[in-house]
Amino acid sequence: MKHTTKRMMAVLIAAAFALLAVIYVFTNQNETKSGTDGSSPAAQSSQPNGNAPGADGQTDKQAGANGAAPSADSKTKPAPQDELQPPAEKLDVLVIGSELEGLYLARAAADEGLKVKVIDPRAAFGGQVLQGEMLFLDETRDDQHRLLVQGRAKELFDGFRQGKIRKLNEFEQYFAKLTQGIPVEQGVKLEAVDVQPGQFDGGEAVKRLTYRTKEGQLRKVEAAYWVENTDYAAFASKLKVKRLPGLEAFYGQSNIEYMSAGMMLKFKNVDWARFQQTFNSMPTEERRAKYGWGSIDNSFAIGLTGMTNKYKPTSDRLFLRGLNAVHQRDGEVLINAFLVYTVNPADDASVKEAMELTKKELPLILKHFREHAIGWEKAELNDTPNYLYIREYDHYETDYVLKPSDMLGAKMFWDNVSIGGYPLDLQGTSANKWGIEMGRPDKYGMPLRSFMLKGYDNVLLAGKNVGASAIAYGSARIQPNTSLAAESIGVILGQIHGKKQLRELKEADMPALHSYLASKYSIKLTGVTGNNKLTGWTADEIAKLDTGEIVYAQYVKKKQK
Repeated sequence: MKHTTKRMMAVLIAAAFALLAVIYVFTNQNETKSGTDGSSPAAQSSQPNGNAPGADGQTDKQAGANGAAPSADSKTKPAPQDELQPPAEKLDVLVIGSELEGLYLARAAADEGLKVKVIDPRAAFGGQVLQGEMLFLDETRDDQHRLLVQGRAKELFDGFRQGKIRKLNEFEQYFAKLTQGIPVEQGVKLEAVDVQPGQFDGGEAVKRLTYRTKEGQLRKVEAAYWVENTDYAAFASKLKVKRLPGLEAFYGQSNIEYMSAGMMLKFKNVDWARFQQTFNSMPTEERRAKYGWGSIDNSFAIGLTGMTNKYKPTSDRLFLRGLNAVHQRDGEVLINAFLVYTVNPADDASVKEAMELTKKELPLILKHFREHAIGWEKAELNDTPNYLYIREYDHYETDYVLKPSDMLGAKMFWDNVSIGGYPLDLQGTSANKWGIEMGRPDKYGMPLRSFMLKGYDNVLLAGKNVGASAIAYGSARIQPNTSLAAESIGVILGQIHGKKQLRELKEADMPALHSYLASKYSIKLTGVTGNNKLTGWTADEIAKLDTGEIVYAQYVKKKQK
């Protein structure tokens, strides 16, 4: 009996070892067939431009640009077992970034019944408005001073003009209302973009995005449409994009440079009533000697360059230009006038350095205002924004790239998604600190095609990412222009859902969509005629205008002599 029991135990032990061996072989075979993300090698995430992601989510190219060589281990280290195949969330629209303009698209698409989500690589919500505190809103008006602001943005701009929405908490309430019911994730890290062959003109389509949450969790999302809505093209720059020439080409510089960034100036304890009253009661010559050209009313102070020009900054990278100042109520004043040059919005170190540089200057600017502006004797700094006001980053080629001649020629398009207006205002760079105005359009159309990234079926550009030449961007970038476009596009996506893709839209499809926008949202995009300021110009003159060889105002005066 003892011998029988021993034989049975030996057989059981041998069988157990055999089973373990089979499991080991089977597991290794599956791991060999699968990539490190659990997919077959052919289906693994493609990195546009041939750049593989490092462990920190950067491509080799990006890591090199930041001064650090990519780690060899970063490419081969497998992901933890629980991250191999996170389930992909399915969406109709994914908006990347929380700048105001793209939020109008998200809101409109959600209201039209689409499944929408916002993810943002920035740690905090609200972009240039809430984080940069660019709370001085520029309206768009035509030559007859008629307001061009339409859509949901009109509530914001009306509230600002009327003094109801001027302080940060009031803007925060507006943003909360705008995004109510729309999921928003902050502080994400974009890791990989999967693309597949597109259906139109030999292009591609984005299929999937892999990102990490701020807690470090790996997530995947698939969407019908992707919207670039950051101030540094965090998503679009990962694709096969063509950068359009920037202001460096206009100024003849060899290095890429963007319009100056800004640090918004915040003051408290300002006696605005005295500031206004003494300015307006001064004899003209005395006022001009003290303040230069400008105006002050109950709400706004504009210009006053005679005062600002007297300020000498401590760095050549800094400049105090004429004021765009708003009285926010209760002695609080916010000013858009303090510029910092050579900032790269896509480089965290560049932004951090610029913020430190500008913050050191603030006490000196306060002292200058106290000494040179009546009513400012007891003024104090009222904290500082969390971020810079970023005016510009790279412009990428879209299906249609807006030109200065489109704007000054009052061109309207069959696929209008906005009616724009505003001077061709090129803010300063290190090459021209004051900047330059290249002309003043009456009004013009902005086509859907200027917000569709060239070469991709389903990638849209919002806000400052609009497809425009460096000169045309001076006008196109203004918030009411691109906010209306974004809202119109969000509505259109809802209306064509399940029927057509955006790239399938033809001229014959637009009247019905324009009619719907007008009837339901009071957005008028057709039947608008602007003042063509290029009537009689030759093709050669128009070509020189578009390249910047001709500055409109100067050239017109010369022609009239």
